[in-house]
Amino acid sequence: MTGAAETSGANKQAASDPGPDRTPDHPAGLDAHLVVTRGAFRLDVHLTAAPGEVVALLGPNGAGKSTALRALAGLTPLGAGHTRLAGVDLEDPRQRLYTPPERRPVGVVFQDYLLFPHLSALENVAFGLRCQGVARRDARSLAAHWLDRVDLAEHAGVKPGRLSGGQAQRVALARALATHPRLLLLDEPLAALDARTRVAVRATLRRHLADFDGVAVVITHDPLDAMVLADRLTVIEAGHAVQTGTPAEVARHPRTDYVARLVGLNLYRGTISAGGVDLAAGRRLVVAELPDADEVFVAFPPAAVTLYRTRPDGSPRNLWQVEVDGMELHGDTVRVELTGPVPLLADVTPLAVAELELAPGKPVWAAVKATEARAYPA
Repeated sequence: MTGAAETSGANKQAASDPGPDRTPDHPAGLDAHLVVTRGAFRLDVHLTAAPGEVVALLGPNGAGKSTALRALAGLTPLGAGHTRLAGVDLEDPRQRLYTPPERRPVGVVFQDYLLFPHLSALENVAFGLRCQGVARRDARSLAAHWLDRVDLAEHAGVKPGRLSGGQAQRVALARALATHPRLLLLDEPLAALDARTRVAVRATLRRHLADFDGVAVVITHDPLDAMVLADRLTVIEAGHAVQTGTPAEVARHPRTDYVARLVGLNLYRGTISAGGVDLAAGRRLVVAELPDADEVFVAFPPAAVTLYRTRPDGSPRNLWQVEVDGMELHGDTVRVELTGPVPLLADVTPLAVAELELAPGKPVWAAVKATEARAYPA
């Protein structure tokens, strides 16, 4: 496959080619169980989505995001599981069913866009339509329509080398959408853009995804892209889904250290005991409100951590002596990484850094109010 349009299924072809067996009992959206083994790595992830829904597959490098994209597109065959889309079985190894990429109703926007450098923006968009058997004149007309929809009508004759990163991304999006896919895959769609361009393109992309009536899956490692673009997140680590939910649910109730770091929270797991939560190694957190559960997560933001040069008066209920491990600017504050009986992240002002004389190796006292810590079932 050499471009996004080439991965799109041939809707017109379906009139003469019956394609895979249709299964009308399945939901009209996406129902996929992706199992792929590559050496020691194994991807085993369930993905479901309704038509019109945008799902972000979020995870660190090496988590299996790109493998999942390739499996959905048909570029990497499944070892087990299945892929069903819009009531159609596309792949099921148990039945020896495999639909090649060119026969899947799937459009892909790759991270580097893969536009043909020798073709104009118009011809790039028309290419996928021509692959579906659309006549040249009709394909060019439809391509012009899609360039207009992404506000690039005046760039129809421009080749990719003369387009900005944001413009190239929109051409690739138009090329994928022009073939009317039932599944749109976007691989790190904003990663190649500079910070200023990313803000504008992110807003434009969200608008186009809101108008798309199929299923969209955004592959990203950027939590902001995921939170802004997606209706629902699936977080994967080491080939497995570790959390699924709306952006608000995932941000409020992280379930792994990776997710907690992404959304900027301190996270711990423990057992409820006598008004608090017992952590590992005999440590304890006092929490104002506890759920009806045995095992819980406890989370609080770095801004809830107060640092002192000496042990504070009043003996706060959550108080530890810790050591500064590192510091970095985080917006208008400084994020301090602390090691000790309870590892912590704390956000302080640059003035506080100076007054506390914070530096790697510096011992300090850290306190967290019981009312700032939130507990929820594990």
